[in-house]
Amino acid sequence: MNLHQFRFVQEAVRRQLNLTEAAKALHTSQPGVSKAILELEEELGIDIFARHGKRLKRVTEPGEQVLRSIEVIMREVGNLKRIGEQYSAQDSGTLSIATTHTQARYVLPAPVAKLRSAWPQVKLSLHQGNPDQVARMLIDEVAEIGIATESLADYAELVTLPCYEWEHVLVLPAQHPLARKERLHLEDLAAVPLITYHPTFTGRTRIDTAFAQRKLNPQIVLEAIDSDVITTYVKLGMGLGLVAEMAVRDRPTLTGTEAGVAPQAAASEPNELVVRPLGHLFGRNVTRVAFKRGAYLRNFVYEFAELLSERLPRDLVERVMRGEHTVYEL
Repeated sequence: MNLHQFRFVQEAVRRQLNLTEAAKALHTSQPGVSKAILELEEELGIDIFARHGKRLKRVTEPGEQVLRSIEVIMREVGNLKRIGEQYSAQDSGTLSIATTHTQARYVLPAPVAKLRSAWPQVKLSLHQGNPDQVARMLIDEVAEIGIATESLADYAELVTLPCYEWEHVLVLPAQHPLARKERLHLEDLAAVPLITYHPTFTGRTRIDTAFAQRKLNPQIVLEAIDSDVITTYVKLGMGLGLVAEMAVRDRPTLTGTEAGVAPQAAASEPNELVVRPLGHLFGRNVTRVAFKRGAYLRNFVYEFAELLSERLPRDLVERVMRGEHTVYEL
């Protein structure tokens, strides 16, 4: 048996047992993948996959055990490579980061720039996707560190730690009636057209849950994954925006006591957008960092975690990766 066979089995499962797609992903031929899997099954004396003709239909019970062992082997092969890179070229390598658009656009620029300054020989690779895709990229070892608000803690294959808290805010024209209301309620938001995130992004679940609990049906007229897109359509008058606070830090923020004077102050700027905090309606969201369980982390990965948040010192991340902490919250 060999590593190529293990990779072929893994990729076949990742591609929903489609050997043609697995072969494309591995840059090889479909007959070659099929032959390698058959040879491994023959050597082990078991069927890893149940078949219908030449098609793979499902993973067998012994196949599930084989897959778990292959996962451990391939994870340790990856660790060996990272250990070699750590000690043969300690100040170089590639840090692959998986994250959502919001994190990549509004949170990561500063820590990425600082890491680049501290480790000039380290290449950075940024992979963007929805939270479930971020988790999958970590599990598949496409990335070493992942940052997202949803989903990461739901995967047993990952070790996750809270990074920072944030709240949703309402983005609206300074002269809109809700800009001058002292305290906003869910009923106020349900009565106006809203523009916000796609359901799988940036804490949208909290928004939907809050409205559902009050039996309200919000008028969501547009969904997007990009906060800048949301604010653009707010400027066009399509509705009011519900976005993450880190996406609009450059805009004036009105508290309840300030709301009453805001429209007059902004009267000369009819298109000026202002921000109203909504933590009292939707609660606080926690963005988490994640690593593949059992992975070997290089020095610059630990440093990047520290740059992301002072709550992520190296000694804490090391203890969690060793399994010494099972619960850690902000």
